[in-house]
Amino acid sequence: MAEKKDQKVYLNHHQKFTWQRKGEKLTGKKIFFIFLGLAFFFAIYFSPAWPDAVDPMGKHFPLSQQAKGALSLFMMAGIWWVFEVVPIGVTSIAIGVFQAIFAIRSAKDAFRDFMDPSVMFIFGSVVVVLAFTKTGLTKRLAYNMLQVVGERTNMIVLGALIVTAGLAHLMAHTAAAATVFPILLAINALYAEGDKPTKFGKALFIGMAYAAGAGSIVTFLSPARGPAAAGMFKEFTGRDIGFFELTKYMFLIG
Repeated sequence: MAEKKDQKVYLNHHQKFTWQRKGEKLTGKKIFFIFLGLAFFFAIYFSPAWPDAVDPMGKHFPLSQQAKGALSLFMMAGIWWVFEVVPIGVTSIAIGVFQAIFAIRSAKDAFRDFMDPSVMFIFGSVVVVLAFTKTGLTKRLAYNMLQVVGERTNMIVLGALIVTAGLAHLMAHTAAAATVFPILLAINALYAEGDKPTKFGKALFIGMAYAAGAGSIVTFLSPARGPAAAGMFKEFTGRDIGFFELTKYMFLIG
């Protein structure tokens, strides 16, 4: 009966959240900032030629039309991102589209970065993480691992570190921390002394954050910076870093 009640509460909460998301509208404020970003773009892009920049040696550096286009696109994207007038992903794709339409860069160059292997790898890992989270596999794994450590506080802290670091091997460290956080809240409530901070609570949550960062550097599956760094390393040196090769060198550091 308790399980059915919990499921009912969850479904009601989920339906309410879904209704709120569907109820989001394009407000007047968002429309204003959409047109403000476009106004900055067109004002800079179609403005008369700007004076050349001159260095102390007297050398002139003219501002090309493509450079003006890049500056105007930066202003538009910055406004759209800061004020969140459209989803961040939409703004990101719009950057490539505007580059192609206004000849800031060729379409091939503008969209090549979107299909970079490191970007696609990050996208794939995010999809896997979403599947794990959606099915509840990560929480099940975390609960089972914490169940093994027992009720001793020092073992609970150790278990939290191992669980968090282990999850950070497979997903973004922020996602690992977010997965473990509600579990640790429930555990900490069992040992809390009212609103008074405890050494156990500090060790639990600071340790969780530290373990997430330490575990995230061991594999390519966790943070975006790993594949991005590997992509830049290949660009500079022409050498690939293998999946297990990274783990071989980073495991001890992690």
